[in-house]
Amino acid sequence: MGRLLAIDYGKKRVGLAVTDPLQITANGLDTVASHEVLDYLTRYLEKETVDMFLLGSPKQNDNTDSENMERVKEFAKALKRRFPDKEIVMVDERFTSVLAHRAMLDGGLKKKARQDKALVDKISATIILQSYMDSRDFLK
Repeated sequence: MGRLLAIDYGKKRVGLAVTDPLQITANGLDTVASHEVLDYLTRYLEKETVDMFLLGSPKQNDNTDSENMERVKEFAKALKRRFPDKEIVMVDERFTSVLAHRAMLDGGLKKKARQDKALVDKISATIILQSYMDSRDFLK
């Protein structure tokens, strides 16, 4: 069994999170510049087995696409070209940034740490991954 890898794709940065090989726990992996993420993933997949990519789907509260959706769609096409054998599942990412900030507050992080956008992106990717895992487990 391979890992699940969640991607919170943004204009400047990409938050990444992965499961353990048994797909039990979700953990933040890294934050990478958007223009470097495909090369980063190529290097990662040379070392680790990944079964599926979970790509955050940016939506507005009314379920319409957010302004970042076009970038996400283009990235999804590039991801599929680079890794044609991997399944890509779109996962609703509404409120992940809010939840990430709340998790940072609840975790007692100081204000300076909470302003670290790279950390917010990595935590958001972890929330995307965990929400997918929770929904999958709920359906079992």
